[in-house]
Amino acid sequence: MIKRLSLSTAIFAAAAAPAFAHLNPNEHGSFMAGFSHPLFGMDHILVMVAVGLWASQLGRDGKRSALWIVPTSFVLTMAVGFALALSGVALPFVEPGILASVIALGLLVAMAVRMPTAICAAIVAVFALLHSHAHGGELGSAGALQFGAGFVIATATLHAAGIAAGLGISRFSPYFARILGAIIALLGVSLVFG
Repeated sequence: MIKRLSLSTAIFAAAAAPAFAHLNPNEHGSFMAGFSHPLFGMDHILVMVAVGLWASQLGRDGKRSALWIVPTSFVLTMAVGFALALSGVALPFVEPGILASVIALGLLVAMAVRMPTAICAAIVAVFALLHSHAHGGELGSAGALQFGAGFVIATATLHAAGIAAGLGISRFSPYFARILGAIIALLGVSLVFG
């Protein structure tokens, strides 16, 4: 199992290059550009999978509603952040906040932090606001609806992958998810200094 886990981590890391998925705004505007955007940035993949892993940890502890509330909070808040950026509303510390989100969510998974579902949803919502604001700010207004729809669907897909991975590996040991969380946090640190 550990060999499979290491292989999966290596595949995610290799597929994630370059570290950020910030595309040329002139190329934005299509559904496929929005869908592919989170799939080609390490920061996006790590955060979206970490949200799913954390939700699966919470869901295993009898908070089954966390399996859908936490990721849904992220996705819905993304729509708000995207709209704010398109409207020209500025947010402070967006890029540093995105990097912090990778580290923080990785640590939350690594430490298997348990809190009420509403607080967990609020935490991921803050990070979602930053992620989506950055992408709305890059896009401008051309093709925003199609791009946003693709971005939301890809994000939800990555959350589902994190939930599935978390629930699947928890059958063997709850520590596998925690190890993945630590790896996510370390990769987040590497993004800061990379």
